[in-house]
Amino acid sequence: MTTSSSAPSPSAADYTLDELRVVLAPEIARAAVFDGWTDQALTQAAALAGIDPAVARLAYPGGAMDMIAAWIGSTDARMRGAFADGSLAGLKIRERIRALLLFRLDSVTGQEEALRRALAIQAMPQNLARTARLGWNSADLMWRLAGDTATDYNHYTKRALLAGIYTAALAVFLDDESEGKVETRAFLDRRIDGVMKFEKLKAQWLQPRDRFDVARFLGRLRYPAR
Repeated sequence: MTTSSSAPSPSAADYTLDELRVVLAPEIARAAVFDGWTDQALTQAAALAGIDPAVARLAYPGGAMDMIAAWIGSTDARMRGAFADGSLAGLKIRERIRALLLFRLDSVTGQEEALRRALAIQAMPQNLARTARLGWNSADLMWRLAGDTATDYNHYTKRALLAGIYTAALAVFLDDESEGKVETRAFLDRRIDGVMKFEKLKAQWLQPRDRFDVARFLGRLRYPAR
């Protein structure tokens, strides 16, 4: 669910606090480009949505970090909606992951300053644990949308790797002044290729193979082949 910046939603007064957090998050992010993740940005977003600022503040009791978490959550929701039609089904797994990562990066294009400020807040020691959880959740959603059904330790390694790629891509994205962010796209391609090669090697290594049989070895010592 999203709001228009040109007109308030007619049902704004009916939102629950959980809904309000997601609805206001994109507007707060736009205001954060200039005002940072502050009460001023929150007040501006609430005014555009036709919501009492006092009510809006109730949706973000944790201040800036709550606003940032809601922004990430709104991106997750838009990504889920954008790919719910099964449009990824005909693509190879690396292309699915690439499409999902690019969707997230494209969604914050033009809001680089808000992103830069958000990352600085997330990097504060008191926010690191929550930041890690948010990154994990987004990586988990991307893998699920890509069709991953792993339930063993691969479930965890895939998500850890993807969260790392996404974090690194954000850093490149922020400093990328190339036309159409082509440097970021090239960076993503290299990193995804690296992960795919790693997964292939890991799969080969874990394939069933002849294992060392202690009993047979001891038997040969006692009764050597003639």
